[in-house]
Amino acid sequence: MKGSMNTHMGNIYIDSEVIAQYAGSVAVECFGIVGMASVNVKDGLVKLLMKDSITHGISVSIANNRLTLDFHVIVSYGVSIITVCDNLISSVKYKVENFTGLEIEKINIYVEGVRVID
Repeated sequence: MKGSMNTHMGNIYIDSEVIAQYAGSVAVECFGIVGMASVNVKDGLVKLLMKDSITHGISVSIANNRLTLDFHVIVSYGVSIITVCDNLISSVKYKVENFTGLEIEKINIYVEGVRVID
């Protein structure tokens, strides 16, 4: 899937993998987010992803040049999950819309775990 824009000089196509990479880098900068999670559906296991495989915790779907983002995250122990998710939504919405020029229709956040940070 690719997002597209028509300009006076031609068409611009943005791959969903590029959007996922940028959204993931924005997400891990948010306070309270430890990292992205990879969920093994077969075993029900949740694994914290390293920075090089951050896009595996994000699903991007594009319909009518509108984005839907699904984040699977691990949050810090002791923080308000609602506050962290609100911060994540507002930060990702603002930065990804400015980066891509595409409108975000929906952001779904799945909190897959809690970690204690030293």
